[in-house]
Amino acid sequence: MKQLTLALIGAGILAVQMNAALAGVSAEEAKKLGTTLTQVGAEKAGNKDGTIPEYTGGLVTPPAGFDKSTNVRPDPFASEKPLFSIDAKNVEKYADKLTEGAKALLKTYPGYRIDVYPTHRTAAYPKKVLDNTLKNATHAKLSENGLSVEGTAAGIPFPIPKNGHEVMFNYVANYQGVAFTMPKYSAYNVDSGGKASLSAQGIWIQDSPYYDPARKDDTIPMLYRARANYTGPARRNGEAILSIEPVNYTSHESRAWQYLPGQRRVRLAPDIGYDTPNSSTSGMSTYDDVLLFNGKQDRYDFKLLGKKEMYVPYNTYRFTYADKPEDALQPRFVSPDAVRWELHRVWVVDAKLKDGKRHIYSRRTFYVDEDSWSVLAVDQYDGLGKLWRPGFSYFTQSYDVPAPNNIASGHYDLIAGSYYMNTWPGKAGIKFSDALQSESSWSPDNLAGRGVR
Repeated sequence: MKQLTLALIGAGILAVQMNAALAGVSAEEAKKLGTTLTQVGAEKAGNKDGTIPEYTGGLVTPPAGFDKSTNVRPDPFASEKPLFSIDAKNVEKYADKLTEGAKALLKTYPGYRIDVYPTHRTAAYPKKVLDNTLKNATHAKLSENGLSVEGTAAGIPFPIPKNGHEVMFNYVANYQGVAFTMPKYSAYNVDSGGKASLSAQGIWIQDSPYYDPARKDDTIPMLYRARANYTGPARRNGEAILSIEPVNYTSHESRAWQYLPGQRRVRLAPDIGYDTPNSSTSGMSTYDDVLLFNGKQDRYDFKLLGKKEMYVPYNTYRFTYADKPEDALQPRFVSPDAVRWELHRVWVVDAKLKDGKRHIYSRRTFYVDEDSWSVLAVDQYDGLGKLWRPGFSYFTQSYDVPAPNNIASGHYDLIAGSYYMNTWPGKAGIKFSDALQSESSWSPDNLAGRGVR
């Protein structure tokens, strides 16, 4: 009995220590926000080489000629030329600032290159998001072994992160506007022979109850919800998918519903998650590959390795809003002419599969932008520890909102020699709204009505 009592006391002390470790930072440390750190936690100063500039508030002024009604955002840096290019001949010179995936592409595919442009720290947010982020610094905390977050206002949960789970929660809760629609997004697969095929096309609608302007407390159960109504290719016309991502993954699981015209009914789709093959990419990726990562953090140990200066896709307006697929997609790889790369500081989070858990990726290394909390790149490894599917997202600042956006993303399959691009807005653009859609529009019954051919 004495041993049992001592064990219980020890467990209680450990629980208290763990809760303290998972709580927000001290008020003193939070004073860094807005001084040495930006209001969302990035280093405000530039780097010592001058290749990363000081943060001065981001990009909030549209360039001349911007027409909001088009939903397309012109490149504010269109006149700039690359500072230099990286290819197979000089990759080792820049290897310390490249992801393993980027290096593999340079060494594997003749003609692939990375054009590096001047760095612009364009990420910017509404004042309310910044104010709430400051509150979160001292109040937000992880709970349930890192599977949920508590005490958060409508801002970045952990602007001064202490572990990998906090960084990844910052990503899944990152601000991309209150709500947005892609009137005609596309997904393309490019096979090993260089042939591009349309794997999905339709209307994408997403909103974030977490950032609802009418929100008054921290009890909101949803981070965001998304709906895809497919119009193409012909075999998928009329299909629809609805997914909801919770704040607390222990009390509210991710949920998804699917409407298939042939069955004429909506069904709960519990398999839409983790490493189930994603039908929108014809199985070339997993469902938790969407946006480079989504969902519950229960299958991996997420270790924060620190921060690095890396060359990553950034301010990719020319690619994100390209007029036609041929301007963005080439055989074997995304067009080097279309993608702008810049030097930015990123948080590096290394995720290793937990003992007893299953997933087709044994390890995933994420590179998370310090300014926008967007995952800009990921290296993914197979069961034998070999690099398999590196991925990239294509960041633009929606300067008229203001909101960061990295909705377009894709992966390369180094074994199959193929790649895909998902949720690509193209010339139809992205339309933002300051209000959530009606609750009825997110019901499964509504999904059936929208999906009928």
